[in-house]
Amino acid sequence: MGMTVVEKILARAAGLPSVKAGDVVEPRVDLAMSHENAALVINQHREVFEGTGLAPKVWDPSRIAIIFDHRVPAESPKTATNQKKIREFVAANGITKFHDVRGDVGGICHQILPEYGYVRPGSVVVGTDSHTTSHGALGAFAFGIGATEMASVWALGIAVNIEVPATIKVVVNGEFPPMVGAKDLILHVIGKLTAQGANYKVLEYHGGTIQRMSTSGRLAICNMSVEAGATSGIVPGDAETLRYLHEEAGVTETITTVAPDPDAAYVQTLEIDVSSLAPQIACPHMVDNVKPVDQVAGTKVQQIVIGSCTNGRLDDLAIAADMLRGKKVAEGTRMLVFPASSRIFAKALDKGYVHDLMKAGAVVMNSGCGPCLGVHEGALGDHEVALSTTNRNFKGRMGNPTGEVYLCSPAVAAASALTGVITDPRK
Repeated sequence: MGMTVVEKILARAAGLPSVKAGDVVEPRVDLAMSHENAALVINQHREVFEGTGLAPKVWDPSRIAIIFDHRVPAESPKTATNQKKIREFVAANGITKFHDVRGDVGGICHQILPEYGYVRPGSVVVGTDSHTTSHGALGAFAFGIGATEMASVWALGIAVNIEVPATIKVVVNGEFPPMVGAKDLILHVIGKLTAQGANYKVLEYHGGTIQRMSTSGRLAICNMSVEAGATSGIVPGDAETLRYLHEEAGVTETITTVAPDPDAAYVQTLEIDVSSLAPQIACPHMVDNVKPVDQVAGTKVQQIVIGSCTNGRLDDLAIAADMLRGKKVAEGTRMLVFPASSRIFAKALDKGYVHDLMKAGAVVMNSGCGPCLGVHEGALGDHEVALSTTNRNFKGRMGNPTGEVYLCSPAVAAASALTGVITDPRK
């Protein structure tokens, strides 16, 4: 029996000729990522070395990336002190893949890693963030781990006791209708599988629609694969992967992609034709509570958010700017826009998107996670409703347990900003 993409990646990383779902392996890690929670990892890392007489050094500073993004600029003395602690650790260990609170190299970790060419097809990527699944968009096996597990990775360079996950094959064909795209696709997939339908499994994406999809769209679908319970989402590396890494991420060396074997074993195959797909909305308070937009159209919203590691890229901002150009955000509705990185912010400035959005009444914020996690920039008031391009809508997710969060695409968010209610962008 052949191997899936993730099985091939894990076999290589573990130094084995082959692996199968259910095997337990200890793969070498190619890239280990943390954000502000690196402060927790540092504490755990020091405990690993306690009593050994050895200095608490990392195994390979070139394979560690640390990005400040969740609370930037720092919203409290505690956060500022933790960031100071991380800066000192970074300097002491010679970690060069460090992105501080800066207007030239800053951004959200799941945008920075692909944008700077840190991720390669066939690599093992771990991160202390559940949406590390994003990097499967570049053909890597990328998954989230805890601070304790990351401390051992920093010390040893391997991920311990990793069970090889089974794989669900998702085959997507057809042409997207106007105003429908990757975000609608992944919301539809989550709705079909449910929030636990892919628990401890990988979603491996195939089909003509995926082959034609940009890396930006692939990042969106892999990012939200975890919302179906998946360990990871992955798009096997192809011509688009190579184009993105060479042309946009500035990678100069030769890149090798990994494809599944023709006789690879899948536990399930999900086939989707997007030709008749409508814009999708995830309704409170679960990401799998997905409905077509016409079933919730007219719902009053107080806050619109465009951004995050799911939909804060340049094409997302272009959709919003095109729709709002020469118009105004509805009275009684506030619109917050968070470009996913400083590079994207700069490009949006050059193209006039930021001007268009601000002139329409949107507030364009610094690159970062913003209100997505509910602790910084843009919390909801009591009983307010938000419509957001972010990836989670659990109770309290945007800072207030009495608020309600609906999830959508940038097109739906922009159209709804103009009307003040959830609106079908096709109309």
